[in-house]
Amino acid sequence: MAAAALVAAVTGCATSSGAGTLPGGVVPVAASISAWGSILQQLGGTHVRASSIITNPNTDPHDYEPTVADARTIADSRLFVDNGIGYDSWASKALAASPDSSRQVIDVGKLVRVPTGGNPHQWYSPAAVEAVADTITADLKKLDPADAAYFDSQRRDFESTGLAQYHRLISEIRSSYAGTPVGASESIFTPLSDALGLKLITPPGFLKAISEGTDPSAADKAVIDAQISGRKIKVYVYNSQNATPDVAAQVTAAKRAGIPVSTITETRTPASATFQQWQSAQLRQLATALAEAVGR
Repeated sequence: MAAAALVAAVTGCATSSGAGTLPGGVVPVAASISAWGSILQQLGGTHVRASSIITNPNTDPHDYEPTVADARTIADSRLFVDNGIGYDSWASKALAASPDSSRQVIDVGKLVRVPTGGNPHQWYSPAAVEAVADTITADLKKLDPADAAYFDSQRRDFESTGLAQYHRLISEIRSSYAGTPVGASESIFTPLSDALGLKLITPPGFLKAISEGTDPSAADKAVIDAQISGRKIKVYVYNSQNATPDVAAQVTAAKRAGIPVSTITETRTPASATFQQWQSAQLRQLATALAEAVGR
């Protein structure tokens, strides 16, 4: 949908959205991407109707064009989670076209103080996940103060039960493999690599170029080729949803060199998985690759 048409559609939706809750006191909430949408749904429980604008694992969030239905979802939301950091600028435009002083908006980039131009993949940062979860709970309590105790209970359960395996895997990998040199296809892995204490030695320029869909430099590619052929990395991690020719060549070279390869994805895979199921499955795969690489 063209930008002008989207603005018109959202503006039209705004006149009929209506403030407040749905029948039964249910609060309509939404997120631009399903990573945050899953967390939003779990924290809101039965007291929210949660929607994610992007749910298809094959959709590129960078280039997404919202539909009229998406515009209505955004206009109707009492709480909206916007990733920010230049990742989903279409969502910011839709919010601006449907102003509502009573709507709570969480801009993840602003919340965790990552400016435009920084790494937008903050759902791969465990610290950012915690900050967003805390803020979602606080905002839900503002919108529905009568059910504050319920939202506090949901937050505790999400931490102690929902995220238990996710946190355990992070702790185990960090304890066993901190300092291990690894390579990656793009910057999506950087926040998680930092949290795990791994030594990501792929040139930052290459990571950023692949993430942003630009051509990496020949110099950076040469460095990575040497890192792989010289087995200077123990594991290669790549985003299977963005396997460019350069990345595909590196994956092939890593496998040929006997370097274990582990995959991650930009969106929840499968789409039916919760945030923690998706992330935990990737962490288990990474742990297996690291164990194979270092022999423990």
